[in-house]
Formats: sequence, structure tokens, C-alpha cells
Amino acid sequence: MLVKIYTDGSARGNPDGPGGYGAVLKYVDPKGNLHEREFSQGYIRTTNNRMELMAAIVGLEALKKPCEVELYSDSQYLIKAFNEHWIDGWIRKGWKRGKNEPVKNVDLWKRLLAAKEPHQVTFIWVKGHAGHPENERCDALATQAADGENRIVDPGV
Repeated sequence: MLVKIYTDGSARGNPDGPGGYGAVLKYVDPKGNLHEREFSQGYIRTTNNRMELMAAIVGLEALKKPCEVELYSDSQYLIKAFNEHWIDGWIRKGWKRGKNEPVKNVDLWKRLLAAKEPHQVTFIWVKGHAGHPENERCDALATQAADGENRIVDPGV
């Protein structure tokens, strides 16, 4: 079964201020019925990159069975990391980027790798959400969550 996951993170321009993420899952079940699930969480003091990772993690963790997944994101940080195999290099180097420079967000990267493991995931970069209303929806969820302590977390996660 093909599942499309659209994600976005928002740090509201302040790395020490509130952040939020949004994710939308869309899939068609074997009977031909379209399903959608929405997730967001906000007011987390962190960076935009961590919010992008959280959006992808929550979307992947929501899948109970192995699936073929297309993950759409406007985050070059998230997409480029997997397309260029940064993780493999970091793991071989003991999670070090340079001689003594530790990789940031190791806890989230490891959680993302575990969430991704059972699935066949294709990461697709969406430039500025152009032509992808689902990514615009995720952006709105992430921004709303960052601005207002809103949580639209699916109880199944």
C-alpha cells in the first residue's frame, strides 16, 4: 500500500522560541477508500531542523504495517541527508561530522532511522510547497501549533 506523508516544521524564526510541526498522511485502503490522518504539536523550544525531523518521525511512526511511503517535505536538511547518505557516513564515524564535531540531533536521527526501517521510503523535496496543497496544510498546522500551544495529535500514535 502506498502512503503519502506531507510534513513541515516551524520555528517561527527564533531558534530559542516556540516551534511546531505538522504532518498529514494520505492513503487508499484495499477497498478503495481514501484515508487521511493529521498530526501536529507545538510550542517546543527548539530549532526548525528538529521540527522537520519530528514531523517525519511522527508520520512514519503512525504506520502500523510496512508500507511503500512517499515523504514530501520542503526541508533540504531532511531530504538531502537521506539522498546523500549522510547518516551512513555519520554512523561509520561514530556520529561525528568532523574530527571532533558531534552530529546534532542524534536522538532524533536514530528515532527517524528506526521509524523508517520497516518501510520503503522515498523522500521528495517540495520547493516552497508549490503545487502541493497538502504541504501548505502542514505548514499551516506547524505554524498554528508553534504560535498557540495547539496540539492535534492523533490518539492512535
